[in-house]
Amino acid sequence: MRTFRLVISCPDRVGIVAKVSNFLASYNGWITEASHHSDNQSGWFFMRHEIRADTLPFDLDAFREAFTPIAEEFAMDWRITDSAQKKRVVLMASRESHCLADLLHRWHSDELDCEIACVISNHQDLRSMVEWHGIPYYYVPVNPTDKEPAFAEVSRLVAHHQADVVVLARYMQILPPQLCREYAHQVINIHHSFLPSFVGAKPYHQASLRGVKLIGATCHYVTEELDAGPIIEQDVVRVSHSDSIENMVRFGRDVEKMVLARGLRYHLEDRVLVHDNKTVVFD
Repeated sequence: MRTFRLVISCPDRVGIVAKVSNFLASYNGWITEASHHSDNQSGWFFMRHEIRADTLPFDLDAFREAFTPIAEEFAMDWRITDSAQKKRVVLMASRESHCLADLLHRWHSDELDCEIACVISNHQDLRSMVEWHGIPYYYVPVNPTDKEPAFAEVSRLVAHHQADVVVLARYMQILPPQLCREYAHQVINIHHSFLPSFVGAKPYHQASLRGVKLIGATCHYVTEELDAGPIIEQDVVRVSHSDSIENMVRFGRDVEKMVLARGLRYHLEDRVLVHDNKTVVFD
């Protein structure tokens, strides 16, 4: 079913839900899903509605024009999207294939409602797998002593393919600050650790040295500060002293795949609202 997704965040006060509901009802809008959250600490309110598109008398542009007075009255940060307009995704990976292969399989099986515009990699290892799916593969090597040309090309490719979201599916390079700012809350990363613990490289080795009993993975938006962006999704798996680092890596890969797929799906379905460095996720 084609729906419009109305996503709102604003200062909390009386009358927000009533005003939005009355607006939709006045145009015969049929709400199929409604989610609300009031954050008492920040004094902020969050809302997501799905409305059957065929019950409304207008398109997105006319909806925006009609809804703007309400948005201004309540100082809303808001957006309206059409489920029929699939988001364009650019995937980035290095040598490890598990996250990329999982996303390609889910996309091929129609589990992810999006268009995969291309895959960008700093290695050639995954080309044949990607091209089997009929997806363009761009090899952009990164010179460790001069990374600027490579990331200029990455930026060009992302813009050329009109990406709505970029997914770092185990892309083992740090994006430059300019790219993080330009695509704020549009770049999703999977970190193989339960953040904020064990940031940076080799988190499973760090976890083994600490003797942890749970290891996990974190899907988050990329910011200029390494591994510190708003968290979208996390999960864990139990380990023990008898598990080797190799076992932890193997267990962790399974968690990484699930967490990244869920985080991307939440983003594609406009279920993630960011406020400061925190997310509200209406799953």
